[in-house]
Amino acid sequence: MSGSAFDVLARIRANRGAPEPVGERCEMCSETIADEHQHVVNVEGRQLMCVCRGCYLLFTDTDAELRYRAVPDRYLAFPDFAFDRRQWEALQIPVGLAFFLYSSQRGEVSGFYPSPAGATESLLGLEAWEELEAANPILREMEPDVEALLVNRVGNIRAYYLVSIDRCYELVGLIRSGWRGLSGGTEVWRTIDGFFKDVESKAKQVGEPPTAHA
Repeated sequence: MSGSAFDVLARIRANRGAPEPVGERCEMCSETIADEHQHVVNVEGRQLMCVCRGCYLLFTDTDAELRYRAVPDRYLAFPDFAFDRRQWEALQIPVGLAFFLYSSQRGEVSGFYPSPAGATESLLGLEAWEELEAANPILREMEPDVEALLVNRVGNIRAYYLVSIDRCYELVGLIRSGWRGLSGGTEVWRTIDGFFKDVESKAKQVGEPPTAHA
């Protein structure tokens, strides 16, 4: 991370007294933050951090080599996303919900699928991802570490979005906290449906409506 960003954080900490243990606070400077706040990613540790607006702005330069990166607030929907059954099976994801992101530290794409135990990681074969990217060049615009391709192929649904990584982990949390029994239960699936309706309502549509997907 650049020295200037460290200097700013050091001055913030030096000018503050001991933080009061009340409410949620920025994980960088201990400033009180609202329930709806922004996030940065610790690129090396792949950790999501809750931050105030000031600390968030320190890490918005996408061209700088920083230890932390600001998580953007971008939603794209791909109604004509080219992703057939063979390509899906090649990614070896055993359930119908998943998200995929590129790690700049590891230099590879990882797939994650939510489960009652949390996010389960599945490393992808490079050829499978390159084929998917070639068929959908929009994926090359996905910001490393902080954005992901979110896939919903539950039942007959075929929905694909580019979203911030914090929304993906929000989905993981909803499933982990709400899952009951073997099938999850009616309530958790209602919650999942509401989550995707919210994503859809915020997403900018990219491309033309699809013909059909396998």
